Amino acid sequence: MKKIALFTMLLLMALNIQAAGKITRIDPTDWYVGLKDASLQLMVYGEGVANATVTTDYANVRIDSLVRLDSPNYLFVYLNLEGAQAGEMTLKFTIGKKTEKVKYLLKQREKAGEERIGFSNADVLYMLMPDRFASGSTENDQIKGMREYVCDRSKPSLRHGGDLEGIRQHLDYFNELGVTALWFTPVLENNRADEFEQSTYHGYATTDYYRVDPRFGTNQEYKQLIDEAHGKGLKIVMDMIFNHCGFDHPWIADLPSKDWLNLPGWLEQSKGTSDPRGTDFLQTSYKLTPVMDPYASKIDMKETVEGWFVPTMPDLNQKNPHVIKYLIQNSIWWVETAGIDGIRMDTYPYADRKAMAQWMEVLDKEYPNFNTVGETWVTEPGYTAAWQKDSKVSNENSYLKSVMDFSFFDRLDRARYEETDNWWTGFNRIYGSLLYDYLYPNPSAVMAFIENHDTDRFLKEGQDTLTLKQGLALLLTLNRTPQLYYGTEVLMNGTKRVSDGYVRQDFPGGFPGDKQNAFTAEGRTPEQNAMFNWLSRLLHWRQNNPCIIGGKQTQFIPYKGVYVIARQAEGRTALTILNGTSKKAAFSVQRFAEVIGNHTSATDVITGKKVDISKDIPLTPRQTLILEY
Repeated sequence: MKKIALFTMLLLMALNIQAAGKITRIDPTDWYVGLKDASLQLMVYGEGVANATVTTDYANVRIDSLVRLDSPNYLFVYLNLEGAQAGEMTLKFTIGKKTEKVKYLLKQREKAGEERIGFSNADVLYMLMPDRFASGSTENDQIKGMREYVCDRSKPSLRHGGDLEGIRQHLDYFNELGVTALWFTPVLENNRADEFEQSTYHGYATTDYYRVDPRFGTNQEYKQLIDEAHGKGLKIVMDMIFNHCGFDHPWIADLPSKDWLNLPGWLEQSKGTSDPRGTDFLQTSYKLTPVMDPYASKIDMKETVEGWFVPTMPDLNQKNPHVIKYLIQNSIWWVETAGIDGIRMDTYPYADRKAMAQWMEVLDKEYPNFNTVGETWVTEPGYTAAWQKDSKVSNENSYLKSVMDFSFFDRLDRARYEETDNWWTGFNRIYGSLLYDYLYPNPSAVMAFIENHDTDRFLKEGQDTLTLKQGLALLLTLNRTPQLYYGTEVLMNGTKRVSDGYVRQDFPGGFPGDKQNAFTAEGRTPEQNAMFNWLSRLLHWRQNNPCIIGGKQTQFIPYKGVYVIARQAEGRTALTILNGTSKKAAFSVQRFAEVIGNHTSATDVITGKKVDISKDIPLTPRQTLILEY
């Protein structure tokens, strides 16, 4: 009888706890004291929690306001932490006669915001996709409880099984190559089921802003990877997306407010599904020019900023102050929790311009030496320059320190197929793009690239290493912050002709059963080793090189097919010399006398051989020559 009575008592206690335990989630999951902005928004979720009153007796913590929106299941608790110390805070949520106590951890920061040093033009970023780079464990290929998906490396748009552990195991490879920072495509949870052999392996459909996708690893493993990378002198840049989330984010099933998303009305027509057929669904035009166009029409602006990226990626409304506060805090949380060294913000101009500037202003104030780069996909320098912090050509300050140089990418992509003439074609296009650097407040903080995960690979479907070397030589010696794409060093190629997956192929040797291991010299082909070694020498030479990091840049209009850029600092000069034709040419000593001076000898950066610069230098077709003296 005693056992039955005890069991009955325990059962009643469990039922009582379950009935009172209405709160199922709080974002952020924990927080930090000592931030310049002492305010904290807690997004509290639970059945009927909007009806709760909230109290706490934690020292120096004040509840400023409780915000109740349209859904009865959300309560926004705004706290002031001025003077609060680290510790475990108890929050009491009371509905009627029932009170639920929730423990919430306030943490001590590892370092002051000023000590967070971001990436700069002294770095070379190496961009990779975790799913396609390397697998450190097959145990996380299938995770129970996640929506149905397949891990199949034979399908270009399904998951392949790469993870954070695979990256961690190859940190020495990045040191050997000579890059100094790693940019991963998004690592946060993308819990969406596969459809039509399509998956969210790419990471751009977030379903939990505070959790690493378990197929990549855990939050702790992400932190461990970053710590070990720091120990090897490598920085980590986190890819974030504020413009949209994934359709399977809990918000979509229960919107906190009617205006949490842009244009959500069609969801009623679709009965809450992501099928836009027969609805008023509006997709973005993908045309970003209206955001800066002084003559933009309302419909063009609406399509750009409010239209959804795709039906499965709901467009967040950053004009809603609670949305942007949530996103701002999320970026701060990852800086403090994981120790990231920078942020790459996806689809930057698609989001609300003023709200994004607010985010950047807060981040810059908290972390003045941190850096964020925004994806600004328009190929005109005048457009891109308007997005950089303290822009000379915009009446609104974005506070965004770095922008992506799509002009350089576009001009190089065209120039590589052309003969450089005396006016317009070939490297004249690069010259014509760089001459607009006067528009940028800080040209060195502009991120240049020759390819990425959204473009064809530079090699397309070929192996033209002559033009590849020219592109890389420009990228790594210009007054820019350079970004490489994984696998270029071992001649990975591909186009988007069939699908994006063909420019996001697996790194050879990163997965169990691979026939080739391109992580080692022994596993690479002679052609791959030649490219790897060429690039590695250039990258190591670039590190801490005053000419490249802070040197004056002089460019010469292409002359008889030859394009020359000089970088000069501390009495040193680096010359990038490119033969932009498929014929023999010559570097004219007399024409470039202003940067040669009295020097008669230079060193070939790649080979280490001496080069006589007292007389003209013959150049083979499409030759790349980088000299230092």
